[in-house]
Amino acid sequence: MAKDFLYRYAPVAIVCISIIFQYNLFVTPERLEQTHREILAEVSHVYITKSEFENVKEQLADINKKIDKIYDTLINERSMDGFNRN
Repeated sequence: MAKDFLYRYAPVAIVCISIIFQYNLFVTPERLEQTHREILAEVSHVYITKSEFENVKEQLADINKKIDKIYDTLINERSMDGFNRN
């Protein structure tokens, strides 16, 4: 009985195993680690880190404050010279 069962379903098992190996349905840890590193490298080239974003955000806020100060200075100079006719 056991031999008949084995002989009957052995070709099906061999086909299933060959399909699994042929189409790489299971990933090895080495290949998974390699893919992980590739994804991290691609992400590091495309996106910035949160700390870099915070630094750029602070720099933009400083630039905005300086522009506001320059604008206020120009308005004050203009009003002192009599150019402001409101």
